[in-house]
Amino acid sequence: MRTLAEIVQVVDVPGAPYGVTVGPDGALWFTLVTQGAVGRYVAGDIRTFPLEQADGQPTVIVAGTDDALWFTEFNGGRLGRITTEGAVTSRGMDGPYGACVGSDGALWLTELQAGRVARLAVDGTITRVEVDGMPSMITPGPDGALWLTVNQGNAIARVDTDLALRVHPLLTPAAGPVGITAGPDDALWFAEIGAGAIGRIDLDGAVTEFALPDTGARPHAIVAGPDGALWFTEWAGGRLGRITLDGEITHLDLPGAEPHGLTVDPAGFIWVAMESGALVQVSPS
Repeated sequence: MRTLAEIVQVVDVPGAPYGVTVGPDGALWFTLVTQGAVGRYVAGDIRTFPLEQADGQPTVIVAGTDDALWFTEFNGGRLGRITTEGAVTSRGMDGPYGACVGSDGALWLTELQAGRVARLAVDGTITRVEVDGMPSMITPGPDGALWLTVNQGNAIARVDTDLALRVHPLLTPAAGPVGITAGPDDALWFAEIGAGAIGRIDLDGAVTEFALPDTGARPHAIVAGPDGALWFTEWAGGRLGRITLDGEITHLDLPGAEPHGLTVDPAGFIWVAMESGALVQVSPS
């Protein structure tokens, strides 16, 4: 089945967009994973800002609480910060990947290679907790804690703001969870790239999994949409997927290939980062 969603526009980008978010200036900000750069798009204008290391592989990007954007450089081993004017600074981390702002105002990130979750406080101090199994994406939960996917540990983990850790194993072996987001139903929803499924975990740790029609679609990132459903990218299938709270799944074919990150703008449009070289704007109605 297909969704009633429609593609509004396709914005060609000189590079390979991976992560995308809305910045404090209202523009779209995105990482260019193979070019080692960060990009900005607004009103038909694209600007790119090269980073110190061309092969640093900038991946996830999020808006901070300091009127700037923060991004992870997985291969470069750095956490970067870019102002809305394009000034870049960074600090060393060990294979950082996922990032988000927590309920405590701190920046939280996963160090995938080192097997840790790190908390960067507003004053610049860093504290960490060990999480075995390649911690990947991370998001604030409805309970004020941080929830993350443990890709090779085949689990969803919960970290309190005081760094207390709880791990919930998944039902399906080798599910390989990656993207995760808080849903509109006081639960967390996540993409199982290995199993070709979308999962849901409630705050007590109960897991439900919904297999996709194409289990080889490789679902990657997921966000809560403005319509009360969850929207996700299918990296191998080249599609944008939608799943309702009761598990009904529909799809929209996307132009290009390798959709990765996605975000919802203030007007309620969904934007998808296509690694083949575009940002795709989708109306979910």
